Amino acid sequence: MIRQLNVYEAAQRRLKVIFDYFDYVYVSFSGGKDSGVLLNMCIEYIRRNKPQRKLGVFHLDYEVQYSQTTEYVKKMCDQNRDILEVYHCCIPFKVATCTSMHQSYWRPWEDSRREIWVRQKPEGCYSAADFDFFNDDLWDYDFQLLFAPWLIRQKKCQRVCCLVGIRTQESFNRWRSIHSSKNYQRLSNYKWTHRLTKHVYNAYPIYDWKVEDVWTINGKKQWPYNSLYDLYYQAGIPLGRQRVASPFISPALSMLWVYRAIDPDTWGKMIGRVNGVNFAGMYGHTMGMGWKSIQCPPDFSWKDYMYFLLGTLPEAMRQNYLNKLRVSQRFWRERGGCLSDDTIRRLSEAGVAFSFGEKSAYRTDKKTVKMEYIDDMDIPEFKELPTYKRMCICILKNDHACKYMGFAQTKQEKERREEVMQKYKSLEYGKK
Repeated sequence: MIRQLNVYEAAQRRLKVIFDYFDYVYVSFSGGKDSGVLLNMCIEYIRRNKPQRKLGVFHLDYEVQYSQTTEYVKKMCDQNRDILEVYHCCIPFKVATCTSMHQSYWRPWEDSRREIWVRQKPEGCYSAADFDFFNDDLWDYDFQLLFAPWLIRQKKCQRVCCLVGIRTQESFNRWRSIHSSKNYQRLSNYKWTHRLTKHVYNAYPIYDWKVEDVWTINGKKQWPYNSLYDLYYQAGIPLGRQRVASPFISPALSMLWVYRAIDPDTWGKMIGRVNGVNFAGMYGHTMGMGWKSIQCPPDFSWKDYMYFLLGTLPEAMRQNYLNKLRVSQRFWRERGGCLSDDTIRRLSEAGVAFSFGEKSAYRTDKKTVKMEYIDDMDIPEFKELPTYKRMCICILKNDHACKYMGFAQTKQEKERREEVMQKYKSLEYGKK
């Protein structure tokens, strides 16, 4: 009888595939539990099987992070200097923020804000001047794409792989990114790899791990980990919500208040660094910023409330939301969205006017439904419907991209993304 591999053994086999095929391998290391386990595993694998190899460590330092994370990153890199090549990047790229109604992004390590930096740059870090592709229009995710071809040129190698510690248990989007059969090219049909360009891949060796697996291996191997998680545990925060991430993005707002309790020195500097942090820290997990069950004010419809909220915003932000709304209204009116039979039945029972559109090009059994925006509808599929309440939630969350409304990239954003990818390809082949 063939014994099934446990997740650690399966990850070891994946690492062998990676280190046998690629000329250079680096780990995207945030200082969190998942990337920490992945880095420890790679260090162990190299010391045991590939002592002649070097391992790259790519750390994007966002300036604002728990002091425990800063200490852990430094500890891991210092203890393994003999086999690690550390790319500790302190770059003033654009980073999304949902703490403010006045701005949609901020810049860590911005020279003009040096006097209010949360901390000073670490010694030996990489700055913007070290990367010939950097410009002020780059977002953090663009920088990550352009880093790989830059690294190919620096190392003069052919095949590069970035190891990323994501697990499908964390979210449906992560599950879909691994298991989708139509969006990605892979290395030899390994579903845990994604080809970015001809010579650059991402790989996810621990994609099938559970959070319990992470802490089990840390305990068995006595691997070092971020002590922040001990403080999370003592604060009563569930395992599923213990994450290390940029503190100002929408998923992190409900946990922003924890900085004040766990790392008060950092918190004191944060509130003067990025607009709206103190307010988001107090109300980021309440109805005041679109969390929990928000209520419409008396004598207001959700549509009225939406326009009231828009009236409190700066002109640029107001126009951003209005443009998103117009695009969404036109989409539902002219093309329609995909809804299940149960949702369609509930719309009909509620007397909502709709019509059926053409069959969707997506692989789905749902039907295409055209309809106008409605105020609200109390059904389980609320997030699938075009309602003014959802727009109000976006505004309250400072969700400038309207991800809660299901928005993908705009035409302008796609064009900018395509420009970045073209530069990515030219850099890969040594062109400037």
